[in-house]
Amino acid sequence: MEHFELLCIGNPIVDVFIDIDNSFALKYGIIDPVQHIERDKAESILHEPSVNFSHAIKSSGGGAANVAKIAAMLGMNTAFSGSIGQDDLAYIFEKEMTGAGVSLFLEKSNEKTGLCFACNIGGETRFAASPGAALDLSEANVSIEMIKSAEVIALDGYILDRRPLVQHILLKASKQGIPVALDVASVFQVKKKAEEILTYSRNFPLFIFMNADEAIAFYNAIRKNNDDISFPSEKEKESFILRDVNPMLKIITDGELFPIIIVKLGGRGAVIFAGGNVYHEETFTVIPRNTVGAGDAFCAAFISSWIRGKSLSECAVLGNKAAREILKVPGTLIKTGKLKNIAKILKKADVKAG
Repeated sequence: MEHFELLCIGNPIVDVFIDIDNSFALKYGIIDPVQHIERDKAESILHEPSVNFSHAIKSSGGGAANVAKIAAMLGMNTAFSGSIGQDDLAYIFEKEMTGAGVSLFLEKSNEKTGLCFACNIGGETRFAASPGAALDLSEANVSIEMIKSAEVIALDGYILDRRPLVQHILLKASKQGIPVALDVASVFQVKKKAEEILTYSRNFPLFIFMNADEAIAFYNAIRKNNDDISFPSEKEKESFILRDVNPMLKIITDGELFPIIIVKLGGRGAVIFAGGNVYHEETFTVIPRNTVGAGDAFCAAFISSWIRGKSLSECAVLGNKAAREILKVPGTLIKTGKLKNIAKILKKADVKAG
């Protein structure tokens, strides 16, 4: 099998960006910031006459797929594994991913390809996902040969619900000395899976990516604090992270090469915990078109930089740069040229390492 610098495994979906009003949201029960919807409901939305889907923006999506796509656009030799259907959405996903330069290892399911509606409701974005065929990927579909082909493996946090699949990948990768990058995916996932994530971090070589809210949820879950903490301002939230969350994450990483924990702070940059050390790389704020895919772009550039021999601080700097570019476009619908400066830096690093 061909050698890959990065193998990404997760839930392939198609992001569909639509503008709706409150009555439409209430009609279809799109009331939470992030939620799953039944496939029948998703199909009804797709055929809703009040929405012109012929003009709706559609983009390949899913956390691991976004990482694979951006990494490939940065010049990395990248592959993606997942399960899709045999429908028009599958065609959109495959065309966009291969167009970015990603090698695909796709299982074809009789279920519909996964999709996620990114609904703009008067400036508020709500996500309604129907994973469909994406859930059909199992450990039987991820061979040891595929795992051995990669230098690093990136996992979508939403596959944490499939414990046999996750443990199969972690065990096989660990035996080969291959680190795994895990994005925890959402606050909801962290609340359910914090103990598992902590256990994995103690037993396998992991990069763990989380945003500020996810880091707080992780802290609360590990500390057995079941009360959700609200913050009157972003400044207060950041103060809580610095005062309470950071010391715990520092202890988790103390004295070992792995885990490496990366907390993405949006417009305030990122904090990296590794070997008991803390690195804070700031960024500058941009007005986002939307935030879909920005965290995945950060992860893609961070891991790509690490593979190419950059320091952790440099990885965070390039991660911040990639995220800022993705904030300007819907999803990951970005032209390769917009990432060329980062790609040049990574290419120079590769030459230097060689």
